[in-house]
Amino acid sequence: MDERDDNVMAGALLVLAGAILGAGAALLVAPQSGRRTRRDIARYARKASRKLEGVAGEVADSVEGMADAVEEKAEELLERGKDLSQESREAVLAALNDGQERLVRQRDRLAKLFG
Repeated sequence: MDERDDNVMAGALLVLAGAILGAGAALLVAPQSGRRTRRDIARYARKASRKLEGVAGEVADSVEGMADAVEEKAEELLERGKDLSQESREAVLAALNDGQERLVRQRDRLAKLFG
């Protein structure tokens, strides 16, 4: 994850923590029965759970997308490396062939001079 995603995640967690603390404080000072308060807490917990599952799904999707992008980039770099390797091999072989041809010409020249 990049820094922006980390900041978004931290902000989301701070908002969630603030909501939980605010709800807890409101429940403590609210003038209602214990049964109703427990029901409200259970309802709030279910809502928070659903929201958390949604955020977790988004994070999982984001991580999956990032992994796919990294995989594609790695494959691209590997292909480029293979292409460069093939080009380098061909260049070395061409240079060796050229050198070999020059040696043959020089040998023939020397043979004519001394021969």
